[in-house]
Formats: sequence, C-alpha cells, structure tokens
Amino acid sequence: MLFALGACHSATAPIPSAGTVDGALAPVETAPGAGNVNGVDAEAARVPAEDAGTPPLAMKSGDEGDASAPKEGPEGMLLVPGGKFTMGSDTIGEGDERPAHEVTLAPFYLDRTEVTQASYDECVAAKACTPPDGAILATFGGLFRGPNKPVVGVSWFDAQKYCAWRGKRLPREAEFERAVRGDDGRKFPWGNDAPTHERTVFETNATEEVASHPTGRGPYGHDDLAGNVWEWMADDYDPFAYRRATASEGRPGTCEEIIAAQNELRKAGKQGFTGSNPIPNECEKNIRGGAYNYSGGGLRSTNRIHHPPRFKLRMTGLRCAKDV
Repeated sequence: MLFALGACHSATAPIPSAGTVDGALAPVETAPGAGNVNGVDAEAARVPAEDAGTPPLAMKSGDEGDASAPKEGPEGMLLVPGGKFTMGSDTIGEGDERPAHEVTLAPFYLDRTEVTQASYDECVAAKACTPPDGAILATFGGLFRGPNKPVVGVSWFDAQKYCAWRGKRLPREAEFERAVRGDDGRKFPWGNDAPTHERTVFETNATEEVASHPTGRGPYGHDDLAGNVWEWMADDYDPFAYRRATASEGRPGTCEEIIAAQNELRKAGKQGFTGSNPIPNECEKNIRGGAYNYSGGGLRSTNRIHHPPRFKLRMTGLRCAKDV
C-alpha cells in the first residue's frame, strides 16, 4: 500500500512533488513509499512469502497474455464477462484486502488500454475536459509526454468528465479486479508469476506508451492492468467494504458509513489496516492497478489504494467502462 503523503524520501534519490491539488502544489507523494531508491518503493517491493515459488497458471485462452479470443465491444473496448469471481485475499496484503469473498457482477465493457494523452486532448479541445496538470509536464519534461502515453495529472473529477464525454463511465473497484483476476483468481493480470519488465512497466521513473507489453495482458485481453499508471475508480474507498452486506455486489458502504469505519480504525490505533497512508478523514476514491514507480509486490491484483478525488498525480490516470 502507499506510504503517507509527505513522508521522507531516500536522501540519495529524492522524488519531487507528485502534482497539484486544485492548482496548488500537492504534498510530496511517496507512494510509492518512504525508502524509495531510484523511484522504487521499498515497501511495495515486498513480495509476500505466499507468492514465492507459486506455480504458473495452466495455459488457456486469454491466459499468460494470450488474448486469442477477446470479445470486442464498442471501439477500443473489450468485454469482461459477468458472473462470480473471488475478490480480496485471506493470505497477502493489508487488512482492507480481507476477507476473500465471492462477488457477482453483470458483464461490462472496459477500455483495452489506459486513456492516452491524445485521446484526452480531444476532450480538452472540445472544451469538455480540464487540461492535465501542466506543472507535471513542466517539471518532468519528456518523461511523461507523448500522444500514446497514458494521460496523468488528472483528478477523479477530470476522469469522470472524460468518460462521460465518451459516453462511458469510470469502472467500479470490483469490476477492475474482475478484469484482472478472471475466473481463476490470479495474482497478476498475466497469471501467478512475478512481474517482469517484459510484462509490465514498473520499477522505473517514467511511463511508457500504452500496450507496449502484450505478454502482460489480462485474461480478457486488456493491456496495462498492472503497472504504468494507477487508474481512478468510480467508487469511494471503504476500508470495511469486504465485510459489509453489500460485499457480494462489490459495493462499498455509504459515505457516512465509511467515515464511521475510519473513525473506528483511528480510535483503535489500527493505522496499518489501510496501508501506510494516514487513515482518511474524508471519503476518498479508489485507485487500482499499480504504477511505473512501484515494485512487483505492489502490483498484486488485490492491492487497494486511495486518494482524495481532487488530487492530480503524476502516477495516476484512467480507463473507462461501459454497461453492456
């Protein structure tokens, strides 16, 4: 999980501010964590013991990056079938990733790739979207520039506007995990093997063009479901989401219930339940998928991260979903 905003960085490899909040300089984003070395999060580098030596999944259609029969949807989208799947984990991750439980979802379409800068610029040109945070591009130069690189520096509100302009919506957290795990409960989009640089973008200092790693595709043919950039989800982050009556539907509690849960955790001194970021004081939004500056263990399919919806970060972008 993420480390606290504003935590100290490695003295030998400082990471500048991640972006802005409503036009002002945001707190230093250590998320991926204190103890960064060349932009890599030492905490996220922990691969749980349960992952070590896990045999790869058996090869089948859509597995291990084989999108031999993806079901096409509207332009640039692929079908994620409905049905039951296992969400969460009982053995790895933080307290908010437990318990593993069965979720039933309707089928939906999901963008094959993260939204690119070129696609987002079309929305800006139409005056339907707010431009990305210019300070990120100004500060980091060409590291994040390129029409086929994922757009970054957009808030949750920006992401929501873009998807609506395209006649789509942001995916829910449960939908994203379904797209990653498929029917077999895999740890990563491609299977159970640990991340490699052939499969995804991680342990580095910049994003890459979308769909640059076809061997890392998910079970239904989607690219970059782990690594490259975090992606905004539609729903609120709820630390107790998996323990509620709505868990089987993949839905969090109300904002009031979420605030009460966070207050309960704070009073009990259970800081680590929500990762290393401070327990929120507001209803934050889920982000999923891991990013370029994360290490392998943090790319696991069950990892739950959260930020205030107003944040604009250099490691966070989006992709859209659509009802069938």
